[in-house]
Amino acid sequence: MTFAQAFVLALLQGVSELFPVSSLGHTILVPAVLQWHNVDRSAPSFLAFVVVLHFGTALALIIFYRRQWWAIARALAASVIRGRLSNDRAERIGWLLVVGTIPVGILGVIFEAPVRRLFGSPAPAALFLVLNGLLMFAGEALRRRQQILRPKGYAPIERLTYGQSLFIGFAQSLALLPGISRSGVSMVAGLLCDLDHEHAARFSFLLATPVIFAAALLETPKLFAPAAHLVLVQAICGGIAAGVAAYLSVAFLTRYFRSNDLRPFGWYCVIAGTVCFILARTGVIT
Repeated sequence: MTFAQAFVLALLQGVSELFPVSSLGHTILVPAVLQWHNVDRSAPSFLAFVVVLHFGTALALIIFYRRQWWAIARALAASVIRGRLSNDRAERIGWLLVVGTIPVGILGVIFEAPVRRLFGSPAPAALFLVLNGLLMFAGEALRRRQQILRPKGYAPIERLTYGQSLFIGFAQSLALLPGISRSGVSMVAGLLCDLDHEHAARFSFLLATPVIFAAALLETPKLFAPAAHLVLVQAICGGIAAGVAAYLSVAFLTRYFRSNDLRPFGWYCVIAGTVCFILARTGVIT
């Protein structure tokens, strides 16, 4: 992998991880479309490289939400020391995040090997990208129907139940499939749990942070293996670039979702996924 390729993938990951268009799907499809035959997407070192990019994204999220994360960390520590829960808002959000992280942690360990095999082919990623767009359309339609049938308004994050947080966590687990967006599916689940778009996006970004960090801690040592050392420097530089791109992305999206919805991203995913699937099936990209 050249430094130019690493930089392109880093910028792509930093943006598409938070935009609901699937960073992993784009990381597979873009090298295929650009005919980067020197980049082996099925190699363990490639996944490790991608995870370091995710590490940069997680750092950007922590910096952006630093005040909220500090309040959550203090509240969680206080509740553990106290031995009981309180009505503190930050504490409630913290435990909701803990519960929501459980599904992807378990399913990630169970399905790591079969999911990894999907990385070598663009066709499955393209199909999942189309599915990602359809899920966003469905989520918006169901949310509007909910508001018509039982117009009770929107709830803040701390009003979520632990069952709803678990549901959002299971939805986030779909992002193990390349082409399914972590932020997209968790936002859809948040909308169905009566969050508005702004708070669904915020909970999605907060929920993604510990998952990304955990994956980085597990995968980063693989970069020091003999077969992977050639991408170590590219990964470090790429992680910094991805972090900068992610910070700018989350700053934009927090404003965007105050008055907009997921449908534009749904159209992009359906169109881009369909085009890439046709190119893959006809042998234009491999």
